[in-house]
Amino acid sequence: MTAAAPARPARPADLAVRAAEPRPAPTVAAFSKYLVPEVVFGWGALSEAGWAARRLGAQRPFVVTDAGLVQAGWWSELAGHLAEAGLRGTAWQELTPNPKDHEVAAGTERYLESGCDVIVGLGGGSVIDAAKAIAVVAGNGGQILDYEGVDKVTAAIPPTVMCPSTTGTGADVSQFAVITDTTRRLKATLIGRALVPDISITDPRLLTTMPDDLAAATGLDALTHGIEAFVSRASGPLTDVHALHAVELVCASLRGTLDRPEDRAARTAMAQASLEAGLAFTNAILGATHAMSHQVGGLLDLPHGVVNGVLLPHVIRFNARSGPDRFVPIARAMGVDVTGLPADVAAEEAAEAVGRLAADLGCPRGLAELGVREADIDTLAGTTLGDACLSTNPRDADHADVAALFRAAL
Repeated sequence: MTAAAPARPARPADLAVRAAEPRPAPTVAAFSKYLVPEVVFGWGALSEAGWAARRLGAQRPFVVTDAGLVQAGWWSELAGHLAEAGLRGTAWQELTPNPKDHEVAAGTERYLESGCDVIVGLGGGSVIDAAKAIAVVAGNGGQILDYEGVDKVTAAIPPTVMCPSTTGTGADVSQFAVITDTTRRLKATLIGRALVPDISITDPRLLTTMPDDLAAATGLDALTHGIEAFVSRASGPLTDVHALHAVELVCASLRGTLDRPEDRAARTAMAQASLEAGLAFTNAILGATHAMSHQVGGLLDLPHGVVNGVLLPHVIRFNARSGPDRFVPIARAMGVDVTGLPADVAAEEAAEAVGRLAADLGCPRGLAELGVREADIDTLAGTTLGDACLSTNPRDADHADVAALFRAAL
């Protein structure tokens, strides 16, 4: 009689699939899988983009970008670097913030018509998510929403190079893409190893042309990535070190990038924070803040990081009520003196610190200021339960819990 095969330890993606299943208390896995692209990091790193595309076999790169990057001169510089490597890029920039399903369809059509062979994303999270989504549909057919969920991409996609221009999305290293479903008015999340870019190029110079409101919003997104990855059910030693360091870097440097835009050290620290937070959350996944924020952003087409900044203190308090200990290192990384503090007090200090930072950066005091109404809460809570990010939140949350969190954040 053949012995049964041993059970395979759960991967982060597997955990996401089990969003609707009862979950036991978090346990330490025997081992974990760590997904990461080739990373090029440093001042002037954009100059490597042409050679990076060449390493992936590019002859005709398809560059997904937006009007702001074109106006700032980054597309022109990138085109020069591609030319140095003997390549001529085709640029496509028909995107809006929070990329829409129909925009992905249009970009895919343009890619297929162009005869290009490698996709380069030059921009913030919206650009990079759209570039990934175009690659998915170009390689697998259908519509982008066919691939919502975990590991739905089964065929090969075109090689990808991502060059981030903001300080927080982490999309350039992650196995995530988030696309707005314009019919359901929510953000659909795609997760899987196929979405991890082949090469990520982080050049802190690109951050110097961000408007202050975008720097603030994406910085809060990086902070949320670090905190949620650290307390996630799928966290581990490889993600913890990046998550905590990202939190420390954001809290030490984000205000400085707004007060002193020319501060090269602060810009570089925020670029590193974004990168490290991305490495953490792509492997540990996220939590209730992101699961809820995706719904608000999809409903009202709002800046993701701003919504995170409003929601995160409430989610910290909710999660800490069942497990405050993990928030002690977070509070310490945020600059809180935790000496002698009980874990629940340290967790409350962390929540307060997030609230102060968000207020300093100009975030609204509540979701109502962003246009969320009491009448929206039942729908928002219902769609939150279907978001993959909720599956790795450290505390179980049902419809009533999520609705109460939305009401607290109003």
